[in-house]
Amino acid sequence: MLLATALFFFGAVVFRFFNITISGQVDGVKLADRTRRQYTRETVLKAKRGTIYASNGDVIAEDSNVYTLYAIIDHDYVDLAGKPLYVTDKKKTAQVLSQYLSLSASQIEKILNPAANPKTKKKPFQVELGNAGKNIDLATKKEIDKQHLSGINFRAQPSRLYPNGTFASHVIGIAQLKNPKENASDSDAQLTGVMGIEKYFNTQLSGINGRQQIQTDANGYELPLSKVVTKKAKDGDSLTLTIDARLQNNLETLMQNVQDKYQPVGMNAILMNAKTGAILAASQRPTFDASTMKGLGSVWRDTLVEDAYEPGSVMKVLSMAAVVDSGHYDPNATYQSGAVTLDGSTVRDWNYSGWGTIPYSQVLTRSSNVGMVHLEELMGAATWKKYLTRFHMGEKTGITLPGEVSGMYQFGRAIDQANTSFGQAINVTAVQMMQAFSAVANGGKMVQPQIVSKIKNPLTGKTKTYQPKVVGQPISAATAANVLGQMRTVVNNKEIGTGAAYQLPGVDLAVKTGTAQIANPKGGGYLTGDSNYIFSVVGMAPASNPQYILYITMQQPKKMTAPAETILASIFKPMMTRVLSYGAQGSTAATKQVTMPNVTNQTTAEAKAALANAGLTPVLVGSGTHIVQQLPAANSHVLAGQRAVLLTDGAALMPSVTGWSKNDILKLAQITGIQVNFTGTGYAVAQSLPANSVITTNSTVSVTLQSR
Repeated sequence: MLLATALFFFGAVVFRFFNITISGQVDGVKLADRTRRQYTRETVLKAKRGTIYASNGDVIAEDSNVYTLYAIIDHDYVDLAGKPLYVTDKKKTAQVLSQYLSLSASQIEKILNPAANPKTKKKPFQVELGNAGKNIDLATKKEIDKQHLSGINFRAQPSRLYPNGTFASHVIGIAQLKNPKENASDSDAQLTGVMGIEKYFNTQLSGINGRQQIQTDANGYELPLSKVVTKKAKDGDSLTLTIDARLQNNLETLMQNVQDKYQPVGMNAILMNAKTGAILAASQRPTFDASTMKGLGSVWRDTLVEDAYEPGSVMKVLSMAAVVDSGHYDPNATYQSGAVTLDGSTVRDWNYSGWGTIPYSQVLTRSSNVGMVHLEELMGAATWKKYLTRFHMGEKTGITLPGEVSGMYQFGRAIDQANTSFGQAINVTAVQMMQAFSAVANGGKMVQPQIVSKIKNPLTGKTKTYQPKVVGQPISAATAANVLGQMRTVVNNKEIGTGAAYQLPGVDLAVKTGTAQIANPKGGGYLTGDSNYIFSVVGMAPASNPQYILYITMQQPKKMTAPAETILASIFKPMMTRVLSYGAQGSTAATKQVTMPNVTNQTTAEAKAALANAGLTPVLVGSGTHIVQQLPAANSHVLAGQRAVLLTDGAALMPSVTGWSKNDILKLAQITGIQVNFTGTGYAVAQSLPANSVITTNSTVSVTLQSR
């Protein structure tokens, strides 16, 4: 019996052997495939995320690297000669690192002396220093490397560089490393857009990672005659925006001045080309510095498209256009101002008492709620609703930004229908209003607001251009001209106009002001108090043939030490003056773009020659002989003639930045780690640190900017 059993098992083994030999499979798995996988090393070839440019070619967002510091503490980790590769002097190491990281020496020393695992009784091979040891820039890494600390190492991680700091931050958005693993450089961790344009165009910007496979032996070493299989990475597309860098920087400065002085709960501002819908500058408060993420927690939303609010009297621009266009406007007819009652509710003019019996020609000039209610009644609810639809109220504009809301309006009762005519009982977004205003500024043709002008594939050079898009003609050209004429009186008639504060000498302006009540979040009507409003102004210039529309809103200033129109004028007047004086910079469509060469590790002479051949302007920072970092990054697409900042391996020296743009100076700050304080807008005319001064990561320089 035992013999029979043994023979049976022997036969089964022999059969199994021959079956494997013939089929090359075990349990349906091919042995060759298993062996190939087991002895194949695969590396991810990272795709470069596409660069985002301003309309003049300035870089707004580009790829970079940051570093995570880790310390090896295993005493068995030595090189072939027995030299320690672990932290040998923990006290000294902690003291040195505390000079560069936001941890004290005692905190670092404690981390370097972890407790043993209760089960294995062993200490970890390595430790990290938490958030303080992450997102370290190259300049700081370089300073730490100079200390030659045994056992201290760095792991590179991809990051996104926003060299302009606070610059349309919620519109541009941010990209962050998605689910980074313990060793992100060996993982599929990917920069992913989580806000703004970075999020909306994430697929186009991301590109597609490549792969490289190498045959290895059982110990992981590459086989001498192994075949290397490579699937190249496809870099992401680049975006060129409609935003003008000069105008955007100017707007940010003006907005921040108001924020600091009057402390409003929120502000929005948009400057748009009236003919094309191209947004030239856009800003909000609260905002954040995209280079440091400071302030990001204040508000995550892009309030230009994600917040709907009651617009107040700027809505009268659209309701007056509807009245005129529908043939119900008689400028010489009169009405009794002050108050009117509908459905048991009383609507009052902003001054409560009114101005007696006045002509309808003064409705827009005086911003009369009562006059607007009478005109809406003359027009009729059905006609007014038809024009609201024509102006696309309650609809998304389709702008290429995430999270846009459609707004809404109430229209069930006569009082609701009347209220919408002067900006109550209707919720809108700032971008929605800009689209509607464009019909008045553009001869009746309404254009879609646009923030992206083109997308370019770096491999094929194929470019998708966003053309101006007319989305309707809600009113006639004659109506548009009529309303512009009325808006002129708002700013020019000093006796009765509500917009006299916005006058600009020698400039033909069309203006409408607004003071919108804010609904009580606890219910029961609206908030009360002198500052509990959304104050606003919309201006179009030149009024004879508007090229630009500027719309600003300010909510609940906490320190209202000046009239609302004075506060808003401190943004409106210099901004409108700037764009009318200098215009907007054109797109880079006709400007030659070149590829930034990789000059890292080259000698300074080689690097300068390579950049000169590429048509770029090299700026050497330091007294060394070799390049250790460069900005813009290698293989990025930049404008011919652009400055390239090169950090050498010697002592870092402050260059003369006279004539540099803010963008170029921020590249210098990124690559050296120095702190920069700016005054003014435009280009550098003075600096606090003389040229050739030695700089470190603790250095601070003040730079004065001035418009050209």
